[in-house]
Amino acid sequence: MSAAAVNGADGDSILSLMNVESAYGPIKAIRGVSLKVRRGEIVTVLGSNGAGKSTILKTISGILDPNRGTILYKGGDITALDPAVIVQRGVSQVPEGREVFPLLSVRDNLLMGAYTRQDRDAVARDIEVAYGYFPILRERATQDAGLLSGGQQQMLAISRALMAAPQLILLDEPSLGLSPKLTREIFEIVVRINRERGTTMLLVEQNANMALNVADQGYVLENGRIVMEDSCAALREKEDIKEFYLGVKDAGVRGERRWKKKKNWR
Repeated sequence: MSAAAVNGADGDSILSLMNVESAYGPIKAIRGVSLKVRRGEIVTVLGSNGAGKSTILKTISGILDPNRGTILYKGGDITALDPAVIVQRGVSQVPEGREVFPLLSVRDNLLMGAYTRQDRDAVARDIEVAYGYFPILRERATQDAGLLSGGQQQMLAISRALMAAPQLILLDEPSLGLSPKLTREIFEIVVRINRERGTTMLLVEQNANMALNVADQGYVLENGRIVMEDSCAALREKEDIKEFYLGVKDAGVRGERRWKKKKNWR
């Protein structure tokens, strides 16, 4: 666990959401969400499909304006700022589904990630850093990104986010559509980036087992609301988490139909 996870002072928070609500037209997607991300941590948000996990990230990054609430980054209010301004302040997002530029080369995709920067020498060095994390990208540097495999596109999406030199990366379902082997490889690199560069991560992920194993702190989102928060070590031992997210059944409820059980978040 990172040093930041041990020190729980609010002053260590790089990101804070306070009673944030966002909607798609008349449909409320997140309702009164409050959470904190401390510097140097990997924090994960768990939840079923449609719970509102991706909406939280889109609201932080400025893609979606909240209806109410406040978002603080490094103590400054970034609520509903233009996404380009939020990137310039040090927040990058790895979107769900990769969203690479398919007709641009791998190298040009990386350069697009650095569009807010003027330090060309440092940009060139960071491209080499990205190639160090994902050597296949160096091999495919001149190839159109649309011709990469899903796993390679995910590597490119993470590397593109790194090119903005962020202090906080928002990761939206990085394991989506990937094999278990590729998922492990991607998460190993995510942890390396966090530990080696000190980059804080907010991770949205349906693969709860993987997320709880790599993250320091976790939140559980149900129907747009935070229903539980704790260290990931503690969450892994919660019976509700085991039952509904990790697929571990209590031997004492044999024969009880899972869909008739109620979650008793505690």
